[in-house]
Amino acid sequence: MLILSQCIGRKEDPRGDAFAGDATCSSCHPSAYAAHQHTAHAFASAPAGGHSVLGSFIAPNNSFLFPGNVVVRMEQNKNRYYQSAYANGQLQEQATFDITIGQGRKAQTYLSWHDGKYFQLPLSWFRPVNNWANSPGFPATYPYYKREIASSCFGCHSSYVQYETRFEGVRKTESFRENKVVFGITCERCHGPAQEHVAFHLQHPDEKSAHNITRIGQFTRQQQVDMCAVCHAGLKTPQRDLFEFRPGDRLSDYIMADYFATPAEQSANDVHGRQYQLLTASKCFRMSNTMTCTTCHDPHQDQRTDLTAYTKKCMSCHQPGTANFCTSKEDIKVLQQQCVNCHMPEQPSSVITLLAGGQQQPIADSLRSHLIKIYR
Repeated sequence: MLILSQCIGRKEDPRGDAFAGDATCSSCHPSAYAAHQHTAHAFASAPAGGHSVLGSFIAPNNSFLFPGNVVVRMEQNKNRYYQSAYANGQLQEQATFDITIGQGRKAQTYLSWHDGKYFQLPLSWFRPVNNWANSPGFPATYPYYKREIASSCFGCHSSYVQYETRFEGVRKTESFRENKVVFGITCERCHGPAQEHVAFHLQHPDEKSAHNITRIGQFTRQQQVDMCAVCHAGLKTPQRDLFEFRPGDRLSDYIMADYFATPAEQSANDVHGRQYQLLTASKCFRMSNTMTCTTCHDPHQDQRTDLTAYTKKCMSCHQPGTANFCTSKEDIKVLQQQCVNCHMPEQPSSVITLLAGGQQQPIADSLRSHLIKIYR
């Protein structure tokens, strides 16, 4: 009866019957679920609307001017939101906001669905200028509405997207069903399908030991790091659908192994997206047998601005008075507050740059480097 009522009340999951969905997880894990809702993982993607789009739709802050008297305006009509391009006052092109990508702590970009395909909109919202900006890598001279978004992009910015693949000769094409997306990085993206786990514990409510669910702590270090590297190793062409990846799998079965080569300084690795390569090139990682991403990051908590918490992680290994403590002559209390800023500084990305309205040169997004070392 309990299982039947749970199944009847559960919304159909596009990933299949093996998945329980976050709402089900929250009923037994309310604290972890509530905390996760404030993390970057949870905001990796969301339905676009007034609650999720940060940029202004009110004049004069709703416009971006291109050369040749071409302007793109953010417009709203009832519950629909648009980026509309006008040339000399005449509407040239228009697309809807359908999906929001990113929380907006640094920036936010948007996707529009049309005729079975998703396209990135020409303008993104950029926090450093607190305004609309030309989307990364887009032409600076005109609004571009034709950049198609592949399923591999959803592989890191969602927990699932439903799509079909076709080949026209040697050309691969993909088509998407509108709104068939599991937004954000959800519980089961990292813990694996949970419906069997839910069914077991509904039948055995007094059993406190978790059954039929991934036990991440029992994985090898490489297995644990591979889980994060699915998304935090930058853009790649997967040999298998990344949505098929399950915790405990080897990522090298999905991505060509030479993609993860990690020379000491990683000069070719941009600070955006290549955290895996940068971390594994760090001496801290190479000198440890146990360090993983979760040594410093709790994926259930939003700690991105809590540098004190990260400093404590550093200090757990780098104790004052030991040979591996900082050699700076600064006061020790000052040093204990600066570990991350000095040894993992924020650096400009050469990949993520946005052009703000009225500017000639794009502004680089700055992200914290995961190459831990002494910077001079």
